[in-house]
Amino acid sequence: MSRHPEILWAQLSDKVFITVSLPDAKNAQVKLEPDGRFTFSATEGSVNQQYSVDLELFGKLNVEASKIATGLRHTVCELEKAEKGWWKRLLKAEGKAPPYVKADWDKWIDEDEEEEASRPISSFDMGGMDGMGSMGGLGGDMEGMGGMGGMDFSGFNAGGEDASDDEEEFSDLKKAEV
Repeated sequence: MSRHPEILWAQLSDKVFITVSLPDAKNAQVKLEPDGRFTFSATEGSVNQQYSVDLELFGKLNVEASKIATGLRHTVCELEKAEKGWWKRLLKAEGKAPPYVKADWDKWIDEDEEEEASRPISSFDMGGMDGMGSMGGLGGDMEGMGGMGGMDFSGFNAGGEDASDDEEEFSDLKKAEV
C-alpha cells in the first residue's frame, strides 16, 4: 500500500512552490501536466516503502518553464502558472485539503505583500550563501557568540524569594546536567 509524503506549498502571482518532504527518497519521479496535474512517486527506507501523491492543482501550468530539484531530504518544485494570478487554494477540489498538504510558511508571501517582498523565495537561487560563516560581522569563527562573559547575576533576585529556594527547586536540573 502506498503512503503520502508531506507536501508544503506557497505561491506568487506567477509561480507555485511545492516541496515534497521525504527523507532518503529513492527513485523520486515528478510528472507535471499542463492541465495542472502534479504526480510524485518514490520509495523510502530499507524496506522500500512506496510513497505517491496525485494532485489536481487549482490552475494550469507552464510545464516547460517549471523547475524541479531532487535532494536527499526534499524534492523542490518551482511551477510556473500558465496564467498569472493568485489561486484561491492549491487544489482544484473545494473543501479542506488532505492532512499531508500544508502551507510552507518559510516561503509564504501574502498577495498584497508580493511587490514589496525584498527577498527572493525561489529555492533555486542559492547565490550569496558563501559568506554565512561571517554572521553579520561576528567573525568567521563566530567567537562573538559565546555566553554572557563577565556578567555577574549573583545579586539578581527577581521574585524577592530567598535564593536558597531556587537552588532546592532546580537541584534536579543541576544533577541532570552533570
